[in-house]
Amino acid sequence: MRKRCVNTGQDGDSNHTCATMLKSQSGEQFPVKLRPDEESTTDPEAIQIETHGHVLKQIVVPFIIAGLGMVVAGMFLDRAQAWDVFVNVSEIMILVPSLLGLKGNLEMTLASRLSTSANLGKMDDPKEQVSMICGNLSLVQLQSIVVGLLSSIVAVCSSALFKYDLNISHSLLLASCSIVTASSASLILGAITSMVIIASRRYSVNPDNIATPIAGSLGDITSLVLLSLIATAVYNSGDNMAAISVLIIVLFLGIMPLWYFISKRNEHTKTVLFTGWKPIIFSMMISTVGGLILDKMVQKYSGIAVFQPVINGVGGNLVSIQASRLATALHQREGTDTPGYLPPGYSILPSPYQVFLSEHRHAVTARVLLFLVLPGQMFFSLVICFLKTSHIWLNVPFLILYIIAALIQVILLLYLATVLTNYCWSKECDPDNTTIPYLTALGDLFGIILLAAVFQILNMIGMPFKLAA
Repeated sequence: MRKRCVNTGQDGDSNHTCATMLKSQSGEQFPVKLRPDEESTTDPEAIQIETHGHVLKQIVVPFIIAGLGMVVAGMFLDRAQAWDVFVNVSEIMILVPSLLGLKGNLEMTLASRLSTSANLGKMDDPKEQVSMICGNLSLVQLQSIVVGLLSSIVAVCSSALFKYDLNISHSLLLASCSIVTASSASLILGAITSMVIIASRRYSVNPDNIATPIAGSLGDITSLVLLSLIATAVYNSGDNMAAISVLIIVLFLGIMPLWYFISKRNEHTKTVLFTGWKPIIFSMMISTVGGLILDKMVQKYSGIAVFQPVINGVGGNLVSIQASRLATALHQREGTDTPGYLPPGYSILPSPYQVFLSEHRHAVTARVLLFLVLPGQMFFSLVICFLKTSHIWLNVPFLILYIIAALIQVILLLYLATVLTNYCWSKECDPDNTTIPYLTALGDLFGIILLAAVFQILNMIGMPFKLAA
């Protein structure tokens, strides 16, 4: 792809029109006109105009797959909460948002980093591709062990503080299960995400549009299944539960130096190794607050657990697409390939009109993502209802309030995506490593609060939610 400027002036005029020359597989070249605001500041090698239809076509299938994955996760959580380990070790429910949030903290951040590198052509060389993937998977392993351990510590402290309950054996169980779940899920999802991005690049699909939703779709169900099965296995070991938990913790802490050494020696991850911790830890703490709320709500409202992964997952997936695209666009701007300088037309606090209603290409994407909320949440809600009751039926007041809550959540997240991305870039922080953890954690918190509000309003008006058979 190359840029061609054509002189269109007459009678001495010197007006020029710039176009991006795209080359098809047959060798034919054709121009794609750039918007005036992009001609002087945007690298046409990297950016081309995308219409609503073009964005929708690439996003809709991964979005549906991701949503169905979250429906399955919600159904699984609804069943798992009745298992002995969830009933007798109630702190596990506090862990759920934190561990599900790992897809935003780690896998979606990994997807965003690799998508940007792929769009910049840095993964075209096979050797660089292998080096980048191996380094990032090692880094994610290190981060997952740390975050898993910290999540369990926060869950134990929260339980002791708010429930006045501290059980050493249960605390060791939480720590071991959290670490194993986080590490195993990150390894599986990191490998799948890497393969998706490589395939996207090969088939000329923008990985920003599909990598993060696919990571999210598999993240929830993978983490939930691993957590439930591992916790049940350790819990059923009886008197050996504490010893097995300690052995698991020591084993995983013992291999941390290996992951640290590989990450530090890799040129693609050595910077993130030292700068990527703050957003991960802070987002984990935000998710833990959501976990405390969820722990209270599942005891108060029947049915809330089945919708929690769906509302949180859909919002997180949609905003991660936007955040990944925003970060890639900043990396692709001419003369701004390093953070610290916002290009013309970018501001830290843009108006809602600029974010949602303008003709800017990011506003086009925002409108497409918002458009997906209504049909997507209706479809996923009806699927949940069908799987629970074997027929299509749903409380209409609940559906209306639920969709309103989902729209509010996504609107807030899309606006915050622009604010956080531009702010991080202006502060010389790479948004690929910082914005998605915050956004997915806030999405979890907003989602749980809004979902709780929906159930509370239904109770107040005398129409409590029920999945009637």
